[in-house]
Amino acid sequence: MLSNIATVFAGLIGAGIIFMGALAFWAPQAAVGFGIPDTPTEDRSFHAWLSVKAVREIASGLFIFILLAGGTTHLLGWFMLAASAIPVGDAVIVLRSNGPKSAVYGIHGATAVVMLTISALLLIA
Repeated sequence: MLSNIATVFAGLIGAGIIFMGALAFWAPQAAVGFGIPDTPTEDRSFHAWLSVKAVREIASGLFIFILLAGGTTHLLGWFMLAASAIPVGDAVIVLRSNGPKSAVYGIHGATAVVMLTISALLLIA
């Protein structure tokens, strides 16, 4: 039962990551919500870096769906555990950039906690 709920949440995380990546790819000004202050949304070089990040987010979301389709709950759990390093790293980046604490803890920190919870539920299943 808990592994089924965790699997659904993993799918929602995957869909969310793909959505955020697509949004950042097509509308780079969406990066302002990431939490880095003074985001140069008109800088073409910065847009290129945002596109790189966006493609990686889309691929990360697709990895989750590949594991949902063909993997085991334990394999998905291990992947979610490893992937939780991404929002932790994002939180550190925003914190070091003097970004808003709401983004550090409310966006990236909360995402890391959710992903760690999902991985724990999948790994104990």
